[in-house]
Amino acid sequence: MAINIKPVANHREREKGVIVYPVYSRRSAGLSVGINLFPGKKTCAFNCPYCEVFPFSSNAGFSLEQMQTGLRTAITSAQEQNIPVKDICFSGNGEPTLSPAFADAFKLAEDIRAQTEASAQLVIITNGTGLLEPHIFTLLKEAALNPSVNIWLKIDAGTSSWYEKINRSAIPFNELTEKKKEFTALAPVTIQTMLCAVGESAPSQTEEKAWETLVCELAANKIYKVQLYGKARPAPEDPLASGLPLEYLEKRAASLRQAFFKLGITTPVEVYL
Repeated sequence: MAINIKPVANHREREKGVIVYPVYSRRSAGLSVGINLFPGKKTCAFNCPYCEVFPFSSNAGFSLEQMQTGLRTAITSAQEQNIPVKDICFSGNGEPTLSPAFADAFKLAEDIRAQTEASAQLVIITNGTGLLEPHIFTLLKEAALNPSVNIWLKIDAGTSSWYEKINRSAIPFNELTEKKKEFTALAPVTIQTMLCAVGESAPSQTEEKAWETLVCELAANKIYKVQLYGKARPAPEDPLASGLPLEYLEKRAASLRQAFFKLGITTPVEVYL
């Protein structure tokens, strides 16, 4: 299997029942081997208008055996081509922690990573809704204490009004935010925030300030970094969500860095358009 690590316009192969998918990740700056726990349909507690997963349904099912074969094959192929594997990443067609197979798949991925590509990280991209389940909260808390594991925790909104527009979840904003605060007080994470316009409107100044205040509160604990990223791929609801200029993202990043500096926080803030 030859691996192409050019930046991709979308991840539509995931909608064809693919469980393991090597891609170039702008935020990992190299080859990321993705794991998709939902090859048959999208499964998520959020309904973000910028989401790149198009509506689909198939008979494809998740299998630990297929995951193991695909993951080992992808890593071996990368090694044969002298392509460093930056990370093994749980993302796919939805929120990975909602899968009944997540705990077993996570353990399997960590075992394979340790055996084959120990320098790679094991990344979990999550919107945090799984943290409301005590067993997932405990699993992720214990996992995050392993330096090879990096949890990318979504914080798209600082106010309930923007949360209702950009994440559109039935889970109350305050309930989920408090659980994220509880988690970050116990375990290190990377904060990830999508910055885009919704209905042609960028976040208000009130939202910008509330988000910055929330991130500063979280970063008072151990946060690896903050990732601000823009909308780069097509979504089924386009043009409801649309990209914002790089200058806007850089302005938000500069404001957060200044706020961090005033608080003595040294957490890096990175921008990806």
